[in-house]
Formats: sequence, structure tokens, C-alpha cells
Amino acid sequence: MSDAHRKIGGAGDKLSAGGALESAWQCVAFYFSLVVLALVCLAWCPFAWLLRRVLSADSGRRVGRGVVQRVWHMYFALLRALGACRFDLSGLDALAGQPAMILAPNHPCLLDALLIASRVPGTCCVMKGDVAGNVFLGPGALLAGYIVNDTSVGLIRAAVAELQRGSPLLLFPEGTRTENASVNPLKGGIALIAARAQAPVQTLIIETDSGFLGKGWQIFRKPALPITYRVTLGRRFAPPGRDHTALQAFIAELQRFYAGELESHRPRD
Repeated sequence: MSDAHRKIGGAGDKLSAGGALESAWQCVAFYFSLVVLALVCLAWCPFAWLLRRVLSADSGRRVGRGVVQRVWHMYFALLRALGACRFDLSGLDALAGQPAMILAPNHPCLLDALLIASRVPGTCCVMKGDVAGNVFLGPGALLAGYIVNDTSVGLIRAAVAELQRGSPLLLFPEGTRTENASVNPLKGGIALIAARAQAPVQTLIIETDSGFLGKGWQIFRKPALPITYRVTLGRRFAPPGRDHTALQAFIAELQRFYAGELESHRPRD
């Protein structure tokens, strides 16, 4: 074999070894991050359960939301350090300390609420009932006073109360994670809440280059790493009037906005 052939073969072997090492590291980083997540949630659960019984509702909300923000901020820093994810969330920092408003993102994956809560202090999240009953997330979410969307009337009443207390309210207008299209048909609840609380709606655009934890994705299925997440501020909508026509027009305008923004952010071939 000539020297040239030996050099080419040696380079190929090094590239192959490098690729194998990178693949192995991605597996280690991914599953290690899941273990850390489970341990952190389980460690906080008994404290959250106890604090919910000894603190007032107001104190519980402050403590619970403060812990949520700090823990997820640190967890995302760990994912960044492991090389598992890249985050661009700096646009959210402009929302800190602003008057109460509804934060309304699109919803590509399960991490969306956590990305926002990690950067916007005091955020109150609207969650599904199965989150409240989850052994890992439930106690912390209940301590933080997050709203369970089990009934429309209860959701609207609790959401308006949070906004009147001055809390930013995180509400996904789609009601569930996005399927297939750039945005699902929007639910009318966001218009009712904005109208009754006379609170503006700040749209947020979440972009990711992975389907990880999207609709139908199982948590133990490893995606290609690193995953990129970016959250930017969209248009801020003034609250609508309370009449039916104004509410319907508000939802239609919001739907057009998301469709246009997400189309403009979609990668071109």
C-alpha cells in the first residue's frame, strides 16, 4: 500500500472514531440530563408539598414561582454546558417587571412553558390537569399556584384574578401542542380573558430545529443533538372589546398573525 493510501485510510479511521465518540457523548449527555431532571423534580416534591400546607397562598406563589424560575434557568444552563441544546431566550428579559399581560406563544413542544418561566419572573402558567397529578411536576406546580384548565369558567375566573394581581399569565392560544400545520386553530379563551382583565396580549414566537417533545414524541426517544431553541417577542395586541363581534375579530387577527410569522420563520429549501 502506498503512503498516500495509508494517509487517506488513517484520516478516514480518525473521522470514523470521532463520529463514534460524538454519538456516544450525545447519548450520555441526553440520558444524563433526563436523570438529573427526574432527581431535581423528586427532590423538590416533598418540600413543595410541605410548603403548600404551611405557607399562605400568596407566599406559596412567590416561593413556588421563584424556585421554578431558578431551577429551570440552571437546568437549561446545564443542557447548554453539555452541548445538548443551544438557547436564545434573551428577548424575554425585556418582559421582566412590566405590567400584567398575557404571554401567548405558539406551542411546538413540551418545553415551551419552561423556557418562558425560566426567564420571566413570577409567571403564572395555565396547565392541563394531568400535569397537576404528575408525581414529578404536580406538587411544585400547585405550590406555584398554576391554573388547571379543567373547566372553561374556572380557567377564565382564575386567569383574570392572576392578571389583576399583577402576574404575567402564560397561556397557549392553541390549547395544545402544534400538529402538522404551522399553528393550530386558536381557542377563544384568550380573547375572553384579555377582554375581562383588560390586559394586553404579548405574542411570542418559539422556534426549534427539532421535533423533540412535540406531539407524539416520547421523552426517552433521543433526538439529534444539539437542539436549538429561540424565543422572540412578537406583536403586542391591545385587549379586545367584550362583545361577541370584537372577540371573534380578535381571535381571527391573532390567527393571521401567527400564521404569517411562522411562515416567515420557516426555513426555505
